[in-house]
Amino acid sequence: MAWRIVQWLALAALALWSLFVGVADLSAAELFGGGGESLRILLTSRVPRLASILVAGGSLAISGLIMQRITQNRFVSPTTAGTMEWCRLGVMAAIIFFPDAPALLRVGSAFAVSLVGTSAFLAFASRIRRSDSVLVPLTGMMLGGVVNAAATFFAYQCDIVQNIASWLQGNFSLVICGNYELLYIGIPFMALAYLYADRFTIAGMGRDTSTSLGLDHSAIVRAGLVIVSVVSSITIVGVGNIPFVGLVVPNIVSIFRGDSVRGMLFDTAWLGAILVLSCDMLGRLLISPYEIPVGIILSVVGGAVFLALLLGGRRHG
Repeated sequence: MAWRIVQWLALAALALWSLFVGVADLSAAELFGGGGESLRILLTSRVPRLASILVAGGSLAISGLIMQRITQNRFVSPTTAGTMEWCRLGVMAAIIFFPDAPALLRVGSAFAVSLVGTSAFLAFASRIRRSDSVLVPLTGMMLGGVVNAAATFFAYQCDIVQNIASWLQGNFSLVICGNYELLYIGIPFMALAYLYADRFTIAGMGRDTSTSLGLDHSAIVRAGLVIVSVVSSITIVGVGNIPFVGLVVPNIVSIFRGDSVRGMLFDTAWLGAILVLSCDMLGRLLISPYEIPVGIILSVVGGAVFLALLLGGRRHG
């Protein structure tokens, strides 16, 4: 209980600090006075940005946890399975065929394409020997590279490269009141992950164990795929690609919390939110008043941790 209080206090302190980090300085007198430019900036930009960071970070971390359980591989996440690249392909298809489509239609297109693409990846990964755990994420990354190349090719052919450029790097700088609320769709799916937590834990023991305990392993995998695809889609459409959160966070949490999904969920969501918020603040502070997109910061941090996990796994394998 005491540790939970510390976690909430740490998140609250970091969140409060983030509200005052930015190009525009907020005046305490204007904020407490109930008016002025500072209050407008706080309500239209800083608070929406904070909310989107917390939701995106927590939901992506939980998505990575689910992916690792249903694939029985700790190196798999939406980043290394090519899910994000399939989402971008779906968004591009929506732009080509429905140029004036609302954001919800783009999410639907990204969800459908990513669901099919990630299912294909899982079908292929199931044919790889379980001892070759490193080969699975590398295969997913190569598949994602092919999909990304195809999406770029069609973008050039249709002259929409500039339209899809915003989905290549995650960036919260454009989040304002009125254009981020789509991310809230991820909250009920995080709740769904909690309801299925014990099933995901059993699914991580393998198909034979799940079946012997009376569970439909295929249904659990499908439920996990739906959660991962929805979260990835709304993140891509809302703020762009946020890499490696679903890979790094569950591996760190499992060191301290074990392999029970239910026991890991809160800590995974908390650390995911903390990681994305910290990297976003770092991007705002490093070259202030300019800003480094959070996707670049996370690529450096997540890439280093991913490499360490790969080397550690091969050393112990």
